[in-house]
Amino acid sequence: MPTMNDKNCVKTSCIIGAAVGLLLATAWIAGCDSDTVQTTESSIDSAPSTTKVLRFSAIPDQNTTELKEKFGALANHLSEHLGVQVAYVSATDYKASVEMFKNGDIHLAWFGGLTGVQGRQAVPGARAIAQGEEDPHYVSYFIAHKDTGLARSDDFPIEMGKFTFTFGSPSSTSGRLMPEFFIRQHIGQSPSAFFQNAPGFSGNHDKTVELVESGQVQVGAVSYKIYEKRVASRKTDRQICKIIWKTPEYADYNFTAHPDLEKMFGAGFIDKVQAILIAIDD
Repeated sequence: MPTMNDKNCVKTSCIIGAAVGLLLATAWIAGCDSDTVQTTESSIDSAPSTTKVLRFSAIPDQNTTELKEKFGALANHLSEHLGVQVAYVSATDYKASVEMFKNGDIHLAWFGGLTGVQGRQAVPGARAIAQGEEDPHYVSYFIAHKDTGLARSDDFPIEMGKFTFTFGSPSSTSGRLMPEFFIRQHIGQSPSAFFQNAPGFSGNHDKTVELVESGQVQVGAVSYKIYEKRVASRKTDRQICKIIWKTPEYADYNFTAHPDLEKMFGAGFIDKVQAILIAIDD
């Protein structure tokens, strides 16, 4: 069930902001700026230009098919309850979702903790309005292929430094930002210095799990939620792709609203969107 209050919003910004501050001090995020920004819009482009359409997007943390199914249903739900036309617009990467929000091409975004902070910093007046019940208490898993011999431990697995490693997207909170934060916190080194081979970037959580389970990469960092979903649906065997460490909690995903919504649909519209999102119980 989505929820949001001012305390959670502050927690999200403070925790993610602290991690970003630490990593910016070592300039890790500079490499993200080279990502190619592309967007793939739905057929809503064929609508008359006079039609007001609430466009929303989401960071592509899962495969495209699952995202379209999930957020297409949400678009229908929002349209029905708001009485306006709503369209889900897919983004090819995390950076693209932030750029679309910054440029006003979308008016609502399902961001991660990091992309949410980036979006709100880029757009004065943007607000985080809702998040899932579990999202203020998110964690990442460090996972490893069984052939590494690594076992689950409450202690940070220092021995994983001798294996190949992948993050998810460079802009992922649970697949890059917070795992790198905890590596630096426990090791006192950057991932590039800690691992014998420079870490890679799979692009999303599903791909990270697939790479580790297949043995193409030996260790990775992933959203706990997507890992557990894959195990529950039998897409992933936890005896082959094993959890070796769970991070401490941090705040993550949220819906962020663009202030242009009030210009398009009138004063109080963002509060209305928030109320509808929070009322969702499925």
